Amino acid sequence: MTQVRPDQLDAHLARQLAPAYVVHGNEPLLALEAADAIRARARAAGFSERVVLSAERNFKWGELGAAGANLSLFGERRLIELRIPSGKPGAEGGAAIEAFFAKFPPDSFALVTLPRLDKAGQNSAWFGALARAAVVVNVYPVERARLPEWIAARLARQGQRAERDTLQFLADSVEGNLLAAHQEIQKLGLLFPQGVLDFESVRAAVLNVARYDAGKLGEAMLAGDAARLARMFEGLRGEGEAAPRILWVLAEDIRTVARVQRGLAAGRPLAEALREHRVWGEARQNAVGRAARSLQGSLISAALSHAAAIDRVVKGVAKGDAWDEMLQLGLRFAAKA
Repeated sequence: MTQVRPDQLDAHLARQLAPAYVVHGNEPLLALEAADAIRARARAAGFSERVVLSAERNFKWGELGAAGANLSLFGERRLIELRIPSGKPGAEGGAAIEAFFAKFPPDSFALVTLPRLDKAGQNSAWFGALARAAVVVNVYPVERARLPEWIAARLARQGQRAERDTLQFLADSVEGNLLAAHQEIQKLGLLFPQGVLDFESVRAAVLNVARYDAGKLGEAMLAGDAARLARMFEGLRGEGEAAPRILWVLAEDIRTVARVQRGLAAGRPLAEALREHRVWGEARQNAVGRAARSLQGSLISAALSHAAAIDRVVKGVAKGDAWDEMLQLGLRFAAKA
């Protein structure tokens, strides 16, 4: 069985084109890009006619054999694409796959896409037939620790680069969702020229929502800017922003101050405590550091208790106006910051 990783696929396709490929995994973006690259290489090699078979409920497996047996109407080389969304073709489908690859039709090219299989699926006879006949592209999720590196490589494709703190912020913002990361990276390519991206510009682009930026609520709160905070609350509420997200932004900033404060109490230098708790960007580091040094622990604990009570209101467990409560939480915290 020949296996390649997605990051090896371009080099592999530049050297050769096998008669068949299997794209196998649960990371949608990487699986889609791998399949697109294989299709493009097949088209360039002259496989201009494409037959797509999707093995969903009520699919007739005889169509797979027929696709291999039927001659192209115009004598063109044929790309036969089989999609198995469930990853479970069943007994009939398994037999059809084995038969198809046992007598693979000439002048044809096959691409099979399916989710990652469990051990039993990978040990099945039908998958064994696939693995013997095709190059298997194993698509694994990008590990969380490697996500900044992955983002940096994607930025480099569009002529952009960023410092470590900016890359880490982007990784934290998308939480391992590569589709979301891809969209943000493309947005940065449209918004900014090639070259180095500065942190504040990236932060504003990633967190911006319509006219008001929910991500900057914490900035106003930590800076003690009550007027700005009130304006932002009014604007975000009017634009229909979701209350749970607003509460998360406020509570996460308060929790971050609490974590950094505990780090300082344990004797860690401020820079180390900020880095440990992923506080990036000079402006945000200054605001969090100032709050951690100046605010009393009892105030922070009371604010977190208030946030927990608001969460019950947001969920409908307790009565009250969640937006009014969140504004009061922010204003009380801002008054002491």
